[in-house]
Amino acid sequence: MDTLSFRTQHANKSTVKQAWWLVDAEGQTLGRLSTKIASLLIGKHKPYFTTHVDCGDHVVVINAEKVRMTGKKMSDKIIVTYTGYPGGKRETTPEKLLDKKPEYLIEEAIRGMLPKTRLGRAMFGKLHVFAGTRHNHMAQKPTPIQNNS
Repeated sequence: MDTLSFRTQHANKSTVKQAWWLVDAEGQTLGRLSTKIASLLIGKHKPYFTTHVDCGDHVVVINAEKVRMTGKKMSDKIIVTYTGYPGGKRETTPEKLLDKKPEYLIEEAIRGMLPKTRLGRAMFGKLHVFAGTRHNHMAQKPTPIQNNS
């Protein structure tokens, strides 16, 4: 009876262990890649996942400029942003956005998949996206993840 506990274990801030993952976005489809990363940030892959605690891990994404989209979405899809000023509506395509800010496309796809709360903002803060292969988190020794999509 000592080795088996019949009580449900819930995670709290002190019991959560956060790992570092390295994801290569080269040749990956944006949506499929984003769902895997969002799941890692939320912590759904952990056995002690709890909705009210930040159980997620840190994720480093490299080669953000080499992500792809299926069909003609890269040239036909319209991304709309608003500056907050009258007449401040801005429209662009993912193709132009990848040239200007390659990290933004992945960040916004993942941001839409996270909770819209303080906890979601904390999860998003653990996402680190880089355009090239170089990143400044080598000291954390992120574990590479193989993506098959």
